[in-house]
Amino acid sequence: MQMSNFNIYCDESCHLEHDGINVMVLGAVWCPRFEVREINARVREIKKRNSISLASELKWIKISPSNVQLYSDLVNYFFDDERLRLRAVIIPDKGSLDHERFNQTHDDWYYKMYFEMLKQILTQEDLFEIYIDIKDTRSNRKAQKLREVLSNANYDFQQKIVQRLQPIRSNEVEIMQIVDILIGALGYANRVFEDGHEKSAAKLAIIELIKKRSRLTLQKSTLLREEKFNLFMWESR
Repeated sequence: MQMSNFNIYCDESCHLEHDGINVMVLGAVWCPRFEVREINARVREIKKRNSISLASELKWIKISPSNVQLYSDLVNYFFDDERLRLRAVIIPDKGSLDHERFNQTHDDWYYKMYFEMLKQILTQEDLFEIYIDIKDTRSNRKAQKLREVLSNANYDFQQKIVQRLQPIRSNEVEIMQIVDILIGALGYANRVFEDGHEKSAAKLAIIELIKKRSRLTLQKSTLLREEKFNLFMWESR
């Protein structure tokens, strides 16, 4: 049986333990490895069409009334291209975590959540390269630990299934920018804001577009076998 090769691009939103935000999201967009170059080129075309510098990094935090069309085009492209798929784990209430009770650190739990997110993508029949967004100086150590966890969980002690797990800069790979926007939207859609906080109309417009295209509320788990836009709402026991 012929093996297929996939690239998985991962990012996280509001992952710090004490940042005052209730929600955390881990997400991955994945596609066949041989399609990566062409997909990145398609995103650059969207930038060009919207008169944005090709070097400009598209990010959730940059969405504003002046660029809603740009980000709408990107979201529509994701849903129109069947090669692209998303898997995300949403933790709606970080405040309910009790690491002491489960004899773990926040880092231990973080790796468990990363595994929870990726286990629906990884198979023993295919080969994967996984790329994570560089967050800090610990990114390389984090990548090595994550590869070890994923490989052991798949009884892949020679690390053949996950061929590479490497931190990269999101401004260098357009697919990583798609991940940032989609998980940013999931986080915003599940965030509890303080009374009086004025939500961004531009960001709400992007969320509504994602809801329309996915036919989901973005606040519930999808079926486990959902392929295009797979969501899991994780609740602490």
